[in-house]
Amino acid sequence: MDGRRRQPRFGNGAYELTDETPVYVISVAAQLSGLHPQTLRQYDRLGLVSPDRTAGRGRRYSARDIELLRTVQALSQDEGINLAGIKRIIELENQVAALQQRVAELAATVDGAAATLRAREAQVHASYRRDLVPYQPPVPGNALVVWRPKRPTD
Repeated sequence: MDGRRRQPRFGNGAYELTDETPVYVISVAAQLSGLHPQTLRQYDRLGLVSPDRTAGRGRRYSARDIELLRTVQALSQDEGINLAGIKRIIELENQVAALQQRVAELAATVDGAAATLRAREAQVHASYRRDLVPYQPPVPGNALVVWRPKRPTD
C-alpha cells in the first residue's frame, strides 16, 4: 500500500465503513484471506501489506488489505513469483494508479482551460462591430478600371 488511508467518515452521527476502514484483527484477517497469522506478520515486516495500527500497536486490516493479501497469495502460489517480485508489482501498480489519477486531473484542467478559452473567444467575436461591410475580394473578370487622380486646381 502507499501508506495513505482515508479516515472513516461520520455522516449524520453514524460511522460509515469504507474499503479502507481498518476493522479486522489479525486472526480474522487470516481466516478471511486463507493465510496463517504468521504469514500476515511476515508480509507486514516485508512491507507487502501494511495494516493500520491501534494505540496498543495491534494490527487492524481493512477489506482492501484482505483483497491485497489474497492477491499476494495468488501471485506467490499460482504464478510462482517470489515476495520481492510481488512487492515490486504492488509498488508499480500503486504508481500506475497514482499516475492515472494525475492524468485524469490534468485532463480535467485542460478541459476547463479549453472551455474558458472558447468562452473568451466567443466574447471577442460578440464584440465585433456589425455595421462594417465585410470585405469581398474582387472576382476576376473582363472589367477594366481606370483610375485618374484629381488634378489640383490652380
